[in-house]
Amino acid sequence: MAVVEDDLVEYGYRRVIITITAVLCALLEIVDTTIVNVALTNMRGSLGATLNDVAWVITAYAIANVIVIPMTSWLSQQFGRRNYFVVSIIIFTVASFMCGNSDNIWELIVFRFIQGLGGGALLVTAQTIITESYPIAKRGMAQAIYGMGVIVGPTLGPPLGGYLVDHFSWPYIFYINIPLGIIATILAFTFVRSPQYGEKLKVNQVDWWGIFLLTAFIGSLQFVLEHGQQDDWFNNSTIVILSTVSLFGLILFVWRELTYKHPIVNLSVLKDGNLRIGVLMCFILGFGLYGSTLIIPIYTQSILGWTATDAGLLLIPGSITTAFMMPIIGKLIQRGVPQGYMVGVGFLVFFFFTFMMHNRMTPNTGTEHLYWPLILRGIGLGLLFVPITTLSLSTLKGKHIGEGAAFTGMMRQLGGSFGIAIITTFITRFSQKHRVDLVSHLDGSKFEVQQRIAMLQKGFMSKGFSSNVALKKAYQAIDYSIMKQSTVLSYMDIFLYLGIMFLCCIPIIFLIKKGKNKINPADAMH
Repeated sequence: MAVVEDDLVEYGYRRVIITITAVLCALLEIVDTTIVNVALTNMRGSLGATLNDVAWVITAYAIANVIVIPMTSWLSQQFGRRNYFVVSIIIFTVASFMCGNSDNIWELIVFRFIQGLGGGALLVTAQTIITESYPIAKRGMAQAIYGMGVIVGPTLGPPLGGYLVDHFSWPYIFYINIPLGIIATILAFTFVRSPQYGEKLKVNQVDWWGIFLLTAFIGSLQFVLEHGQQDDWFNNSTIVILSTVSLFGLILFVWRELTYKHPIVNLSVLKDGNLRIGVLMCFILGFGLYGSTLIIPIYTQSILGWTATDAGLLLIPGSITTAFMMPIIGKLIQRGVPQGYMVGVGFLVFFFFTFMMHNRMTPNTGTEHLYWPLILRGIGLGLLFVPITTLSLSTLKGKHIGEGAAFTGMMRQLGGSFGIAIITTFITRFSQKHRVDLVSHLDGSKFEVQQRIAMLQKGFMSKGFSSNVALKKAYQAIDYSIMKQSTVLSYMDIFLYLGIMFLCCIPIIFLIKKGKNKINPADAMH
């Protein structure tokens, strides 16, 4: 049975409450992706875990997220959207409590995986609920409101996590979800409605092979991306095996979904041209959003010596700029400004942001030098997120909106995973290359070099070290300085290449199908 789209449109206070509930759930999910990063050191100490073990706290959540996102539309249809949404919030909330109460690292990893299964559902279902609660004329504004949560979330995580860890202890980064989860559960159960999409499948009709192949493909790929760099990529047998599993899993999954009568993921929705372009652009957006969010805190903490809280706070003005931009962009879309133009300008603004970062990075850059590039990044994200998301879902109807949202959500997450994996690999490779280049120019026979070593040696001797120890420390100081400089040069390279990538993406906008940019006044009357 087909659904009349307007059956789900809400008005007045109901729409306000549904919007707040959906954004709250999206925020909960996304904040939890990054809030853990600043607490890893404390977790290692209190749980007696190695660095590799504690990295699984992030990996387990990411793998569960990416596995469940493509299945959310199907699960909503089987169990009813409201039921699925409410159960997902409960799973997320209970798992948060269990994470905070974990006695050892493996308990924490298991509960993080369960938390990720609940959380992955929140993101896409929230987007679908918001989209369908607004009439077509106001869909751009709906995506703008949802986008505030998605863009601000990754930025709020580190400063909030830093504050909770500094003033309380690491379990509180999970406990903070509990009151919010309870409020969201009550609101969702009371106000969210479920569309009727026809008959539910019997147990023997469920695409179990599809679920298995999707899990194998996405789970293996996510593991490879998360652990590739630290495990030396294809020189590691586990990475090679899981890459092979991922490749064959993808091929068999696509074949299964195209031939099975009741597929777990409806690939036919990708016949929509605008969704295909939107999915590609969501991947690029995820790459740029999570990639740049990764570099900036690492640079400010490891090179400039900032605290985790300060590093997180630096990103907030840019996020506020994005939040301020969202409703403006939503209004422009409502007035008929083509989304393609905004996306093109967004990619160009992102290029200027990367260019400014490339030019301003030094081993002693100040806050004032980073402030305006990050404001520019906020403007770029505003111009990209809402138009891309609205464009992706603009020509879809009924249950296809949920299926399309699942694809855009998955590709944004995968784009982020690819971005982080590729960027961390290149940082390591570029740093080694720059280090070799810098050392080759450091000729010990040159007067300036000898003078610098002598000055450092005298400085250490004045602190009470013997001549030999002071000389050794002088060489160590120079080595540290070279390492710092080579790391900064590698970050500069990354921003340069990110900028070139965004410039090259601008022509994609010419592939967008020209639809009605102006909204039919009759539609706006709903």
